[in-house]
Amino acid sequence: MALTVPASSAPEAPPAQASEPPPARATEPPAARAPEAPPAQATEPPPAKAPSTRGADTRALTQVLFAQLKELEPGTVEHGRVRGALIEANLPLVRYAAARFRSRNEPMEDVVQVGTIGLINAIDRFDPDRGVQFPTFAMPTVVGEIKRYFRDNVRTVHVPRRLHELWVQVTGATEDLTTSFGRSPTTAEIAERLRITEEEVLSCIEAGRSYHATSLEAAQEGDGLPGLLDRLGYEDPALDGVEHRDLVRHLLVQLPEREQRILLLRYYSNLTQSQISAELGVSQMHVSRLLARSFARLRSANRIEA
Repeated sequence: MALTVPASSAPEAPPAQASEPPPARATEPPAARAPEAPPAQATEPPPAKAPSTRGADTRALTQVLFAQLKELEPGTVEHGRVRGALIEANLPLVRYAAARFRSRNEPMEDVVQVGTIGLINAIDRFDPDRGVQFPTFAMPTVVGEIKRYFRDNVRTVHVPRRLHELWVQVTGATEDLTTSFGRSPTTAEIAERLRITEEEVLSCIEAGRSYHATSLEAAQEGDGLPGLLDRLGYEDPALDGVEHRDLVRHLLVQLPEREQRILLLRYYSNLTQSQISAELGVSQMHVSRLLARSFARLRSANRIEA
């Protein structure tokens, strides 16, 4: 007989696991996410100043420094500090002037140092009360100092000052005519442009190239040939006898033809007196007397011994 259990007394089933809430970590708010980095534009360096702005700042600073320098006593510490600040502020002017001489194959550091000497001289001579901008006043002094350096120190072959100055004009005329004609100008065209002779143009071009002397012992670049000294002619050992031969030729023409022949046979053909006598059909004694008489005539006519 089956036993029936009433529904009210049946034991409750345990709650299903599936109805439990998910773990707390699955429902955490998104606040735990790392904050985003700020925009990169906030850390970018400020834009560089335009060249015109920098130049205006330099001019303004130069005016202020010169106003201070004028009020200071030369030789004091403060005067030297302001003067040094002026030199440092205007070094870009020196570098600009030095860049014009890059084609001279000289170290740019040396050219800048020479230009700095010109800048210092310009600072010491500048008078701000004249109403002239300092760069306008200083540029000719800086360029002149650099040109003087190239003229007096760089050239190993010194050329006349007139040719050097004319060479500058020839170079400028060559560039202008090349631009106008679309080709290299001729010597005649350059001479006509400057109203000088073609010989002067050629001399200027040659003088403009005379910056350095080439060593005779230096090997020729590119062709692999030995130095110029090794390719020069050697000293002729018979060179000292040229004057003597000329003198003998002058004296021989003053002798009779037979005596000339005897001397030629004796000293050029190296024949003995016996061989000469057989050649001429005379006695050896007679040949000896003719030689002695020829020598006496030659000595008397020798202008050197006389």
